[in-house]
Amino acid sequence: MTHPFDTHLDKNPANHQPLTPLSLQARAAAIWPDHVAIIHGSQRVTWAQFHSRSRQLASALSRYGIRPGNVVSVMLPNTPPMLEAHHGVPMTGAVLHSMNTRLDAAIIAFQLDHADTKILITDREFAPVMKEALALANVKPLVIDVDDPEFPQTGERLGTLDYEAFVSAGDPNFAWRMPADEWDAIGLNYTSGTTGNPKGVVVHHRGAALMCYANVLAAGMGRHPVYLWTLPMFHCNGWAFPWTLSAVAGTHVCLRWVRAKMIYDAIADHAVSHMCGAPIVMSTMLGAPDTDKRAIAHKVEFVTAGAPPPEAVLARMAEAGFNVTHVYGLTEVYGPSVVNEWKADWSALDAARQAQLKARQGVPYTALDGLSVMDPVTMTPVAADGQTMGEVMMRGNIVMKGYLKNRAATDDAFAGGWFHTGDLGVMYPDGYIQLKDRSKDIIISGGENISSIEVEDALFKHPAVAHCAVVAKPDEKWGETPCAFIELKPGATATAEELIAWCRQHLAAFKCPRHIVFSEIPKTSTGKIQKFMLRDQAKKG
Repeated sequence: MTHPFDTHLDKNPANHQPLTPLSLQARAAAIWPDHVAIIHGSQRVTWAQFHSRSRQLASALSRYGIRPGNVVSVMLPNTPPMLEAHHGVPMTGAVLHSMNTRLDAAIIAFQLDHADTKILITDREFAPVMKEALALANVKPLVIDVDDPEFPQTGERLGTLDYEAFVSAGDPNFAWRMPADEWDAIGLNYTSGTTGNPKGVVVHHRGAALMCYANVLAAGMGRHPVYLWTLPMFHCNGWAFPWTLSAVAGTHVCLRWVRAKMIYDAIADHAVSHMCGAPIVMSTMLGAPDTDKRAIAHKVEFVTAGAPPPEAVLARMAEAGFNVTHVYGLTEVYGPSVVNEWKADWSALDAARQAQLKARQGVPYTALDGLSVMDPVTMTPVAADGQTMGEVMMRGNIVMKGYLKNRAATDDAFAGGWFHTGDLGVMYPDGYIQLKDRSKDIIISGGENISSIEVEDALFKHPAVAHCAVVAKPDEKWGETPCAFIELKPGATATAEELIAWCRQHLAAFKCPRHIVFSEIPKTSTGKIQKFMLRDQAKKG
């Protein structure tokens, strides 16, 4: 039987349009055409110019044969061409593939082939690795070289087309293409591939559009925020912030390299109101010499994700004038999908307790429908006691379409009707979750589970520790024991015995590391510690 509210009440062009973040840029350009959309060095680009440039890029790509479903790959830093690519590429119906600028040639070649790249846009800074990757790849995409007039690069040109000339030849009034379906792919982002070839995460227009609104709420953005790009735009499409700022007609402040002095200068010179980054960005800022720092006269909202920020770092950021909002997510959910919503009465607590609460990952983003901690075998929720560990699960409209050309991995990820994150965590009585470890990072010693994050947090509280990472080291008696890799602060000293004794003051004895290694800790370009490398080192050491 047809429901009376469905009789003659059908979808039509007047009442139904596919959700897409692209329409937000057109709106910003129409309403605030002269407001500055992009700052890069001495460059100032208005919203009208930004929209025109994006349409010119789309027009030029179309002239060279790009069609819906094709892939355009980019190897770009946080510069205006990267922002243009996030709009111009999907305006053709094509899919944007943003590559990690620190990948090696073999992985880049794999991605180009797996994505079946038609056009590659690459900055000259990355010419050496891209030249090697193109030689290894089976696909032979059209290559467009990008010059940065603000920060000239000397890498050789790999193609026959110059980006500026390519875009300038496009039509600024190009009739850009709305997606036929909001489920159409908008982006392709590859996972790290630390246990094999990386998986291609396919995200859609619907999720990207919903992330725009969710980000505005999570980051506490009003109209015309000034956003500093310390987060790589290649990472989960910059957590969808290249599109988000269109919703509030904000200003993108580009940052080609993440360096402390450049960050402080940008914040002070442009009155930056918002920024995002991994905890390593906070450590870089806090650890900068005084000569690199600038006085900041206003409050800056800092959204951080990645490993849970150490309590000591959170407390120091607050003292420095930054309001830190902790989020959590994965490539498969567009980046941040869980946010630590701060409650007013928590502000009356002492600093240590506030830092503990901020270290929790939190509750679902407004665009995420379901968040749970479950037993991955029985798919039943664990007790909400802040102690019982299970796997963090998600479901909703900001979960990926799936993995490109990998049905088995897609089915595994969605088993039981939930997205399996692979992260272990606990649920508190108030509905907030907290990560305890990646399932592969948990340390099982004598049958007891040890959270590497808990041990790291204790070590971070030591005044001499700048960075640390804890992994499992094989042990004949206990099976595994914690092994801590330590980077000390400049000029600081500490012995292994001193750090182990420190841990015994803050942790149960069985959780304390038995081995301390002083060395540089390998990290990805997004600040994530590469624990797989440390596990290998611990096994050999």
